[in-house]
Amino acid sequence: MNDLLPQRKPTRLENFDYSTAGAYFLTICTKERKPLLSTLETVGDGALDIPLPQLTAIGQIVEKYIRSTNCIKGVTVDRYVIMPDHIHMIVFVSPSEDNASGTSRAPSPTNQAIPHVVSTLKRFCNREIGCNVFQRSYNDHIIRDEEDYQTRCKYLEENPLRWSNGDRE
Repeated sequence: MNDLLPQRKPTRLENFDYSTAGAYFLTICTKERKPLLSTLETVGDGALDIPLPQLTAIGQIVEKYIRSTNCIKGVTVDRYVIMPDHIHMIVFVSPSEDNASGTSRAPSPTNQAIPHVVSTLKRFCNREIGCNVFQRSYNDHIIRDEEDYQTRCKYLEENPLRWSNGDRE
């Protein structure tokens, strides 16, 4: 009977400590990719018009908790964009012996800094919103070097333009 259920592929890098100091590019999607977080509105006066996210009430709650993530010891949100149905964030984890900041009840991988950041963000948002608005998991990319970081920054900054041009990622 279990053979009929779709098999989830692992989304985390096997045997990697997500409390390791470094930079991480995270993508968190809304449930069923519903456009709950923002709308894209064109700003400008002609040829150089650019679309910018205008946060909905739910998006404003999400932004409030993204900003409060910096209160987690050893964690800094470097930059983020809140798109209609997903969030992109670059998160820095500082070198520290106590970055594993999850709860003692949680299994080991959840005690690591990045899963803790994501679960805390989702939990606080969902509590204030009154329902679960996010998909079960999230995507991550471990930023390897300065060039990779610059590529991710550019991707994040250009995401609203790509989205308005039909590239919905």
